[in-house]
Amino acid sequence: MSYLDMQKFDVRAFNEALCACTGDVFIVTEEGDRLNLKSKLCQLIGFTHLIDGGRIERARLEFAEEDDRKKMLRFALLREEG
Repeated sequence: MSYLDMQKFDVRAFNEALCACTGDVFIVTEEGDRLNLKSKLCQLIGFTHLIDGGRIERARLEFAEEDDRKKMLRFALLREEG
């Protein structure tokens, strides 16, 4: 598994990038819980705890596939700050 820490990103844009991932992507909470973001229920639970004004301030992601980590890294680097 590989990890990526992300900060201050729009939920809608993040969800679009997440849909392009082929393997499991987990969000890891501060308590150590791992929620599989490929599950809509887990997305709802995970995003609810992290969203502040339509943006996620901080998230630690864990990837089953290295290619998915690279996709999300590109998203993190190329997104527009709003």
